Amino acid sequence: MKPMLILTKRNSKLYFKDKGMFFSSLITPMILLVLYATFLAKVYRESFTAGLPAGLHISDNIIDGLVGGQLISSLLAVSCVTVAFCANMVMVQDKVTGAVRDLTIAPVRRSVLSLSYYLSAVGTTLIVCLSALGVGLIYLASVGWYLTAADVLHIVGNVALLVLFGTALSSLINFFLTTQGQISAVGTIISSAYGFICGAYMPIASFSKGLRRVLTWLPGTYGTVLLRRHTMRGAFDALKDAGVPAPAVKALKNSVDYNLMVNHKAVSPEIMAAVLAVSTAVLIGIYIAMNGLGRRR
Repeated sequence: MKPMLILTKRNSKLYFKDKGMFFSSLITPMILLVLYATFLAKVYRESFTAGLPAGLHISDNIIDGLVGGQLISSLLAVSCVTVAFCANMVMVQDKVTGAVRDLTIAPVRRSVLSLSYYLSAVGTTLIVCLSALGVGLIYLASVGWYLTAADVLHIVGNVALLVLFGTALSSLINFFLTTQGQISAVGTIISSAYGFICGAYMPIASFSKGLRRVLTWLPGTYGTVLLRRHTMRGAFDALKDAGVPAPAVKALKNSVDYNLMVNHKAVSPEIMAAVLAVSTAVLIGIYIAMNGLGRRR
């Protein structure tokens, strides 16, 4: 246990010592929030108002609450994975600089070393993503607050679960990286593509049937839906209380992936959380096994 703690502390210090890497990770969610609020907020607002019955007046505060909830859930869904890739770059940097050879010469098991990279990346990613969540909650309070204390706790739990998944995924992918160029290439691909395949940038409901069928089986999609259910639940309840018919509210929920359908059946939040947890455990197991295999080779 002591070597694990020492190595985890060492990796975390290296991450925070690299000011460029740390501040880029920290500022990325803030930039996304500004971009979302600037360019996507209007699109989201128009989609909500278009789905409301004609002649029914709904408070702008409720619409803003819906838009804000969708923006924050999208921001967190992307950041929990993309920031994890940045935080896990310490593992790749050790390969580039040759530091990993010194670490493997020491009497430390390879599984301990690999887990220390994972734990340090989880800790640093949580710090960044929880900071982004704090900024997001401030934003929601300024545009339309419909969250309860239970909602906030669920969001924190969902962020933690998605960070564990994102770090496991990044650990497995970064295991194969050995050069600075590969780091940059993978970071660019993940940053640009992940938001689409997890339903953060565009709801999966807006994709074609075939693509939608594929994306609904990806664990990251469940993380996005879990966040969306808790950031938007209160605003949807307020929409129903304002007199919007239940079928119209349900249609709006389906349009933003509030409800996730697989084989024409709704997936419960408990199953979505279980899928994320099991996927994380499987990815970690594969990551540790590959480190052990690499040592034997």
